[in-house]
Amino acid sequence: MKTEIMKSWIEVPENSDFPIQNIPFGIISYGQTVSPATRIGNKAIDLSVLADFGFFDELDIEDLSVFYQPVLNEFISLGKKKTNMVRQHLQKLFSVECRELQDNQKACDLAILSIEEVQMLLPVNVGDYTDFYSSIEHATNVGVMFRDPANALLPNWRHLPVGYHGRSSSIVVSGTNIHRPKGQTRPDDKQPPVFGPSKQVDFELEMAFITSGPTKLGEAIDISQAEEFIFGLVLFNDLSARDIQKWEYVPLGPFLSKSFGSVISPWIVTIEALEPFRTESPLQEPKPLPYLQHDGKNNFDIHLEVLLKPENIESSLICKSNYKYMYWSMVQQLTHQTVAGCNINPGDMYGSGTISGPTPDSYGSMLEICWKGTKPLTMKDESSRIFVHDNDTIIMNGHAQNKDLRIGFGECTTKILPAK
Repeated sequence: MKTEIMKSWIEVPENSDFPIQNIPFGIISYGQTVSPATRIGNKAIDLSVLADFGFFDELDIEDLSVFYQPVLNEFISLGKKKTNMVRQHLQKLFSVECRELQDNQKACDLAILSIEEVQMLLPVNVGDYTDFYSSIEHATNVGVMFRDPANALLPNWRHLPVGYHGRSSSIVVSGTNIHRPKGQTRPDDKQPPVFGPSKQVDFELEMAFITSGPTKLGEAIDISQAEEFIFGLVLFNDLSARDIQKWEYVPLGPFLSKSFGSVISPWIVTIEALEPFRTESPLQEPKPLPYLQHDGKNNFDIHLEVLLKPENIESSLICKSNYKYMYWSMVQQLTHQTVAGCNINPGDMYGSGTISGPTPDSYGSMLEICWKGTKPLTMKDESSRIFVHDNDTIIMNGHAQNKDLRIGFGECTTKILPAK
């Protein structure tokens, strides 16, 4: 079936992020049920019910218990060949030409749920989490603000994908509210540090990819094989406390400033769904070392935006960026992660780092948009922001679109609550 003509017998609203060409994977909860699911239009589809009715029996899957788990890790561990086979099988079942499921009213009644009927849960148990720093515009902006503008990028930045190991236990699903963190800051360099709530809570507009696997300790993934270990992508709001970070990050990097809560969108969109939106990566100068070199289109044209909504006030669009700005691609990030022998597991997560574009309206953080507090944003109620206030809601959206097709991620939202 050609993607441009594939239609579903489930109604899909115009400009929906979830046509039949998408078939993302997530975890839904309703009543006493927690189950793997997919989504078409405004309907969530319980995969455990489809398994109950035998709709996966014809597939080459030895253990169908993967469709009954409370997280997707075991499903993802089937490997890309089999998970993509499931995705294609679901497209067939829900295509207008197929009567197999359409004509089974009992199965449809039990499996197909309004999206309002379900609660979305964290789709994977994130065992390990790496956060990269791979947008050259973002890294340059930060370097200009805090270091010598003539040497904004550190010497290693153009030679390898810079990253650090984050705190996986603090990753939560969209809709989870996050309390303002407390910690040490040093607002006056001439005075000792002080303790209290952060005054500079910020969002970071990122995407993250989820790996399949596993690989063994000591094994490296060749860049030509790296995509075989990438299951799919989510939107990622990697919240940051800038004032805590500024004081703590030397010499080992972020700690408390990046572990109080990071938020992902609930549906994992597969690489296969994003195939029509491949694009070239930015030119890399100097040329990376051979193990990081790749040919072809290894980036994706995904439109991203951030809205900020004060309590009881209409939201304001404050940023429009694009995943295609990433200097270091996913395959380069994963290759570098494993080149020293680091093993990976199904459900591990890898953040892109803040995705900023070349213009001020495409910067991916308040730090950049307000340029270290010197250019305040005005909200619809005339209040101003240089960082996120208590009870502000951060809303991130992302989708890829051409003249025939739109594939999206839904929303990634969180409200910042007062410090406990």
